[in-house]
Amino acid sequence: MIQKPLADRMRPTALDEIAGQAHLVGKNGIIRRLIEGGRIPNMVFFGPPGTGKTTLANIIAKASNMQLYRLNATTASLSDVKEVIAAADNMFSENGTLLYLDEIQYFNKKQQQSLLEFMENGKITLIASTTENPYYCVYNALLSRSSVFEFKSLTASDCVPTLRRAVELLNSDFGTKKTVSDEVLRRLAASAGGDVRMSIGVIENAFYISDDEITEDTVASLAPSVVGHYDRDGDVHYDLLSALQKSIRGSDPDAAVFYLAKILATGDLLSACRRILVIANEDIGCAYPLAAVIAHACTESAKAVGLPEGAIPLANAVCILATAPKSSTAHDAYFAARADIERGLGIEIPEHLQSPLFKGYRYPHEYVNDYVEQEYLPSDLKGRRYYEFGTNKTEQAARAYYELIRSTPSKRKPKS
Repeated sequence: MIQKPLADRMRPTALDEIAGQAHLVGKNGIIRRLIEGGRIPNMVFFGPPGTGKTTLANIIAKASNMQLYRLNATTASLSDVKEVIAAADNMFSENGTLLYLDEIQYFNKKQQQSLLEFMENGKITLIASTTENPYYCVYNALLSRSSVFEFKSLTASDCVPTLRRAVELLNSDFGTKKTVSDEVLRRLAASAGGDVRMSIGVIENAFYISDDEITEDTVASLAPSVVGHYDRDGDVHYDLLSALQKSIRGSDPDAAVFYLAKILATGDLLSACRRILVIANEDIGCAYPLAAVIAHACTESAKAVGLPEGAIPLANAVCILATAPKSSTAHDAYFAARADIERGLGIEIPEHLQSPLFKGYRYPHEYVNDYVEQEYLPSDLKGRRYYEFGTNKTEQAARAYYELIRSTPSKRKPKS
């Protein structure tokens, strides 16, 4: 009897064996090109569990001939990091030391700062991984010294080749010829939310209790009950969430309610709530500002009561959003501003806006209409327009007010 978990035995040892992540390790993937070019920078990997972060770190260490050390921030301490540094100092290796730090979000600021000196002097190359947004949980100074790479959720189709290899390996181990269809493997991967490691565990258990064929019923009895038969007619649940958003954006309440019901039939309440909150701000936005308030109230109500009753407030939200006026002006303004930031513009904040002196700043509430003309954007962006008023009633009313206060000469309010 082979005791080692199948997922560990099947862990990829080469880039071509990694499921999905073509943008990172595919033919023109950025990390593949870095490895082939002999350049291994400090890196931060982030993305859902079971998407290959640890596996890729192992492959990078092997490809670069670096000495690999692994720490998990949930259990590691500052002394563990110092031990790795001491080992790097004592070890004669021209290829250097690679430290893989999993779940870096559990390291506090001081612990993360302890790595900076050794990243800068080259004693270690750091690969840190996290399932959370690194721009919230990783210290800025560490981020500025690292390249950040996102691992995307795997589609069910991404997982099928790996699950097929798992069945073949088990057949080889036991001298059997058990079969399973690609459709069953796709549905298994979808039920596991694209988590390859979880999917392999399910197919391994299904193999042991099956006769000649691994059936859908067998897999369904072992698959996660919360995700269940998610997206039985397609690959992944993200297709349904996308269809929900596009239906609301297209002002079709009938299609929107249908896709909501399809999502909730899987038990995935939280994904529906998150997407509804996004839609209220991305697609309705300034055209109906109360949409965000309504969406928040309905999603919080749904989470408070749970399913099946929670479907009703979500249906309310979906119908209101689908029939509300639409505007993406705020969304577009944000991404236009971000594009300028990515081009390196707007670094210097105007002096009169800088604390604590606010030299030359004029306080708008001291002026008629609570408005006084002054420059707020950095000098290299003076006059730049990001927000354009939509044609809907709400934004046109805001535009009229906007133009009124700017056409009136700035005057101080009379002192009372």
